[in-house]
This record gives sequence, structure tokens and C-alpha cells, in this order.
Amino acid sequence: MKAKIITRSAVAVAVAVALSAGYVAGNHNVATPQVITPAQAAMMPAEAAAKTGIPDFSGLVETYGPAVVNISAKHVVKTAARRGMNGGANGGNPQLPIDPSDPFYQFFKHFYGNGVPGMGGDGNGNGPNAADTPSESLGSGFIVSSDGYILTNAHVVDGANVVTVKTTDKREYRAKVVGADKQSDVAVLKIDAKSLPVVKIGDPNGSKVGQWVVAIGSPYGFDNTVTSGIISAKSRSLPNENYTPFIQTDVPVNPGNSGGPLFNLQGEVIGINSMIYSQTGGFQGLSFAIPINEAIKVKDALIKTGHVDRGRLGVTVQGMNQTLAKSFGMQSANGALVSSVEPGGPAAKAGLEPGDVILSVNGLAVADSNALPAQVAGLPPGTTAKLQVWRDKGTKDLTVTVGALSDAKTASTGGADKSESASQDARLGVAVRPLTPEEKQSASLSRGLLVQQAGGAAESAGIQAGDVILAVNGQPVTTVQQLKTMVKAAGDSIALLIQRDDAQIFVPVDLG
Repeated sequence: MKAKIITRSAVAVAVAVALSAGYVAGNHNVATPQVITPAQAAMMPAEAAAKTGIPDFSGLVETYGPAVVNISAKHVVKTAARRGMNGGANGGNPQLPIDPSDPFYQFFKHFYGNGVPGMGGDGNGNGPNAADTPSESLGSGFIVSSDGYILTNAHVVDGANVVTVKTTDKREYRAKVVGADKQSDVAVLKIDAKSLPVVKIGDPNGSKVGQWVVAIGSPYGFDNTVTSGIISAKSRSLPNENYTPFIQTDVPVNPGNSGGPLFNLQGEVIGINSMIYSQTGGFQGLSFAIPINEAIKVKDALIKTGHVDRGRLGVTVQGMNQTLAKSFGMQSANGALVSSVEPGGPAAKAGLEPGDVILSVNGLAVADSNALPAQVAGLPPGTTAKLQVWRDKGTKDLTVTVGALSDAKTASTGGADKSESASQDARLGVAVRPLTPEEKQSASLSRGLLVQQAGGAAESAGIQAGDVILAVNGQPVTTVQQLKTMVKAAGDSIALLIQRDDAQIFVPVDLG
């Protein structure tokens, strides 16, 4: 059945080509033939889109497709079985045919090796028996200099013993991994060649949500596959990916597309296709690309020094909302709210405090807490930066000497505490008591009030038993009476700084 579907699709393509050829043949006198240069050809899709509303990507593909390469990375791995992120034994790969008589069995085996899901492996060449077994992963990349420098994803070549690059004209090269940066997922390869076709680098900052974009890559090993879609969002922050403001698209991207270029309609690369969000292992409409300007910075650093230096402040931040903004006397919910400051870190030395809202770095506005890590990471360690923060219902300027990201330490808090009995605050809706000496030591705290019960406004805001209240509207809380006084004097909303497990967060509470 599946073989028939592919056949019918091939026929449909052939019919479409025939109709297209007939149309051209029947209208050959409409326009005078022109000589089109490669640069003009790359611009034609934008012109076609403007005239018809339907973009034509053919000129882009013909001009820059030859600069997109297939990457094969060979590894030696232990074949012990392991479970994937989704809890399945296949590591999130799609369920594939396991019957050797199925016509697709050999097809999938070609791409997955002996790790075809359902054959006792995990889809990555890893079988149930522990042994050294060679495996091969496929990815994409693109040539950025005519003398052989290539950009791809770090995860494509991670741990590879041999990396092979294949161009569209079937030439193959052994590639050297110049450097790989796991934080940004960017890697630089070098092949020994000259006069290679190259892509044109664009500016992702000039792109807009809703604009057409094109991906070229090798999904499941199908070389130079072209897919298209639109930009769905920009500056997207993903879990555990704090230093890359991703471009989100709905361009169909699948395993093997990783490391390939994302083009705009002018034929310029604006991103590197890096990952998808999927519950099946296949494309589900959410793909993410690394902005090319960020990748170029990493490339230059890797070529020059072999590593990437990133700045850090030594703070933990969280997002703002209107309730928090109102609690701090702010008109808008912009900026990154500091929930904890690392003792002795760069921010602490500069005078930054929990409850400060970082509004700008070196004059560049901080839109939200997702934007701040990338802005700070781009600052060279050892340099000074100007921070504008919101504190005590006004702005304050601070100067910080940027630290190095590798020096990161766990944040903690400090202060004083007085012991007293448990008490309940009716307006806030919590029953609290001071921490015992043992609890302070266990939580590495020297102050705070333990929440024993939560109801009313506090429960609605998400406060729960076991939380430790550290501050109200940025002011440290050391006694139960102090908490009562602060809540009584507050307006319609307050911001509580709490510690839950090992994290400190501000929680907005509506008292109205």
C-alpha cells in the first residue's frame, strides 16, 4: 500500500510537470527571452510573490541549493538499550515496519541501520546487547566560504569519529571539525576544497512573522529536499536553551534536516534549522532555527580560538506580568525580575538586589526574562556593562563587570531572623511560622517564614504549604509580625518572593 502511494505521488508530479511544460510551450511568445544572472534568479521568488501572491522558490533553489551539503557522521557506540525522552524504548523515533517482508523494511534499515525501531534497538544504532558498534547519523550543512568552511549543528557531529560531506554534484570530502559549541548547537567544519558555491548571509532581524521561508536539507537522507512555510514567531525561548533566541517556523523539518539553512525569499540564509517540537518524533508544525547572526558570531569565535566565551551576571530572573508590575509601581510589565543574586558574583558586586527589575543592558531594552540571558551572554567577560534597573518605584543605573559563564555558582540568600510562634494572616490567607534552626540549615537560609497552610488570595496565586516566604514587594521578611504589617499596608496586590525546593521565584498575589 505504501509503495503504491509513492508511485501515485510520482505520477502526480509527472503530470504537474507535463502541464507546466504545456503552458510554457503554449505561451512562448508572451515575453521576450532574457538572460538571467544568478543574483537575479535568486530575487525572482520575491517578485513572483509580489505579483501573484504565490511564491516561486525555483530560482532560489537553483542558485543556492548547490551550497547545501549532506553530512554523514560515523560513531562507535555502546549498543546497550536505553529509553527515550518520551518514555518509549525507541527514543522518540516514529514506529517503523519491523516485518522483513515489508517493502519498506530495507528502506528504513538503510537509514537507521540495525537500530530500526522494533528490532530491539533504540533507533540510533543501539541494540540490547552492550558492545562497540559503529553507527551513522545523517544531517545537513551549508558552505559559507569558497575555501571550504561549513556550518551545521553541533549535535550532528557530536562524538563523531569520521565526518563526511557530500555535495550536490556527488563529490565527497572528509571533513575536519574545527569546533562545536553545545550551548548554541553550532559547529564549524572544514573541507579541503576551493571555488565552492556559497550561500548568502542575511539579517534575521529584518525578517517578520508571517513571511515565507524555505529550508533545504536531507531529511531521512533524501539529499537537497526543499520545504517551505512561514515564520511563526521570533525570539522564542525553549527549555534548557537559554542563550539562543530561536526563529519558530512551520516549515516541515525532520531528522536529517538538522544543520541545514533557512532562507528568506531573497535567497539569504537567516537561520540554521536545529530542532522540532514533536510528540511522535516526526514533524508536527513546530520547527526552530538558530538566527544566523548568532551562529556567525559562534563560527568566528570557533575559528579564531576554538571556543566561545559568554558573559554572565550571576542572577536568577523570572518573567513579569501586570500584577507584579503593579506591585512594584511599574506602568508596564517589561524587563526581567531578579529573584535571586549569587553572593560574591558580578551582579552582587555591582549592587543588584532581589526584586530589582532589569530594564536595559548597555542601553538595549530587555523585553522580558527570556531575552536577558542571550543579551548578557553576548557580552565579553571582563568588560563593563551599564544596567538600568527599577527599584523602589524608580529607575537606578548600575555598572557591572561581566563575569564568565563557566564560573557560574548556585545562588543563595542571606539575612537575619527572629524566632516567634506560628500565626495566620487573614487578608493574605496563609498560616506561617518561623523556620527552625534545622530547617534553615537544610534549606541554606538564614531567614524566612514557612507556609503551613494556604487559602484565599495566596492559594489562588499558587502559594502552597512548604513554601518559604522571603520578601514582600522586594523587602525582606524576618518576622511574622513584619509580614502582617506589610500585607496590611499593601494595596490591591503584592509580590511575594518565595523559595520552593531549590528555586526562588516572585509570586504575584491579588488582594483585591
